[in-house]
Amino acid sequence: MENRHALLVDFQIEPADGYAERRAAIAMVDANLPGSHRITLAGDKGYDTRNFVANCRALTVTPHVARNEARPGGSALDARTVRHPGYAISQWIRKRVEETFGWMKTIGGLRKTRYRGRARVQLHAYLVAAAYNLIRIAKLSPAST
Repeated sequence: MENRHALLVDFQIEPADGYAERRAAIAMVDANLPGSHRITLAGDKGYDTRNFVANCRALTVTPHVARNEARPGGSALDARTVRHPGYAISQWIRKRVEETFGWMKTIGGLRKTRYRGRARVQLHAYLVAAAYNLIRIAKLSPAST
């Protein structure tokens, strides 16, 4: 998701195995956001693992994930990431992602899949994401008089 306007950039369906979200995030960043300038990637506490943070840094991505202090060994993020004001802003804006998922589940019908096969479920998810983006763009455009 793009933070400034809350538009979906990419959306992937993965089998639920406990690692799918982190694996998909790295794959989407690697495939869709090439370049040498540093970007940020926000996520919840499930993304606060040493492997995910190291993969992000290898791709010149600053991980702005919520710190999981209850995890054995503490958070994988160090002070160089969380000391900047941009980290706090990313955590505040991160709730937009959850609102998007909520819309896709309640309005878009993605709470329970209606199709069999990963390709069909992915196509359904793309259509729901496109509908969300169209509604979001309509709300962002200025009202004509």
